[in-house]
Amino acid sequence: MGQLRMERVQELMKQEISKIILEDLKDPRVGFVTVTRVHVTSDLRSARVYVSLMGTDEQMADSLRGLNRSLGFIRREVGHRVRLRYTPELSLELDDTMAYSAHIQELLLRVQKEEQEKKGGETE
Repeated sequence: MGQLRMERVQELMKQEISKIILEDLKDPRVGFVTVTRVHVTSDLRSARVYVSLMGTDEQMADSLRGLNRSLGFIRREVGHRVRLRYTPELSLELDDTMAYSAHIQELLLRVQKEEQEKKGGETE
């Protein structure tokens, strides 16, 4: 399958899954969820949905459980909205790139602060 078509299918699925979670999912456990990306296999039989969750650890765990319980509903809705020969089997992956980037930013700020303190000590 062409790379351009794969990217379009992935982006379309990302948009539709985001809409489904935001507008149609009625599970109260599901809190603030962002679909960051979708990776579909080349045969379009399975798709990994990467989600970013906000809240406390307990809220994030509840949201993830709620999303996992709703995968059948989400898959059915994707099947209705995205016209493909086969509706991909969905699996959820927790996307921790936001937490990782915040950690890297914190480290960089710490190094910058230490360098400024070092320069301030040398001028005296």
